[in-house]
Amino acid sequence: MSLKNYLFTSESVSEGHPDKISDRISDAIVDRYLTADPLSRVAVETLCTTNRIVLAGEVRGPESITKDMLEESARAAVKEIGYEQDGFHWQSATVDVHVHSQSVDIAQGVDADGNKDEGAGDQGLMFGYACRETDVLMPAAIHYSHAILWSLAEARHSGAEPGLGPDSKSQVTLQYEDGMPVRATSVVVSTQHTEDLDQDAVREIVRPHVTGVLPEGWMCDEAEFYVNPTGRFVVGGPDGDCGLTGRKIIVDTYGGAAPHGGGAFSGKDPTKVDRSAAYAARYVAKNVVAAGLADRCTLQVSYAIGVSKPLSVYIDTHGTGQVDEERLSATLQDMVNLSPRGIREHLHLSRPIYARTAAYGHFGRAPDDDGGFSWERTDLVDDLKSAFGAS
Repeated sequence: MSLKNYLFTSESVSEGHPDKISDRISDAIVDRYLTADPLSRVAVETLCTTNRIVLAGEVRGPESITKDMLEESARAAVKEIGYEQDGFHWQSATVDVHVHSQSVDIAQGVDADGNKDEGAGDQGLMFGYACRETDVLMPAAIHYSHAILWSLAEARHSGAEPGLGPDSKSQVTLQYEDGMPVRATSVVVSTQHTEDLDQDAVREIVRPHVTGVLPEGWMCDEAEFYVNPTGRFVVGGPDGDCGLTGRKIIVDTYGGAAPHGGGAFSGKDPTKVDRSAAYAARYVAKNVVAAGLADRCTLQVSYAIGVSKPLSVYIDTHGTGQVDEERLSATLQDMVNLSPRGIREHLHLSRPIYARTAAYGHFGRAPDDDGGFSWERTDLVDDLKSAFGAS
């Protein structure tokens, strides 16, 4: 029997966190290739440390994209985040590019050829999840953790809070009663700041960004509100800690409230099912909950490299489902082709839409007019209601 009364915690990290800088650069390179050729293949990792950025990986795309252009994409990403510090500056950091052509062995397994459809870019299992805890059908702790940092970032970028730096982290612990969140029991925010601000000053800068995000009456007790608990956070970003692509997979997804298959998203083109199938699984699960067919929904899909058909599709509505799960699974697979090509085409993923996903979560975001966050659409709701006679 599942617990109904408990505490649950999720964390988020900002766009200026070293790992998120790496994600942003890797996704900027994905976007650069997809802009030039929507069928490009990209798998690029980034390392960031004190005044150095290292790019490595494999690509298949237009030869017109040079190493200088990849360096330019990296510097532009760092500039947009806002790093102009002695230990990490978009203009003066050294950028090493070690990107080579995609393996022909991988290419022959993934490419469509004759009667063979496009195969998965790797083996693996991916999960999607949705629930009724928030209006965007995301778990509440990760949703509010992201929102706090988003609010701080907007204030920093606008100039409203010039004392804040790019690197920050948040953590929210929520109390659940009868399976639903009712209040925060603790909130932790660590944010980089200028030399002239002490801990108390930073605390008061952060406070309205927390109270403005949490629902009314949800703020934790003052003793459980922790801001920069070490007392000082002036040195931050890659100057203080090395960053790598793909190290914040739980931050990127559901904050630990749902299973994770283990694959990271950033730096990968949409033929890589680590990314595209996780997006499709979220899309399907969200539509199930949005259609009123369940209060919670988890979807798992699995693949083999070079094979187009999913090896398995599993759905769990956690005892909240209003319809038979086996029938629901079959209906969803009729509505959405879960092959790599089917996902890519249904969600229109072969577009330069990925740099924006690199921070503040890949899920729970509003769909953009240019196709960004297409997996957050709820355009299956009417068909699902019709299929199951739901009102």
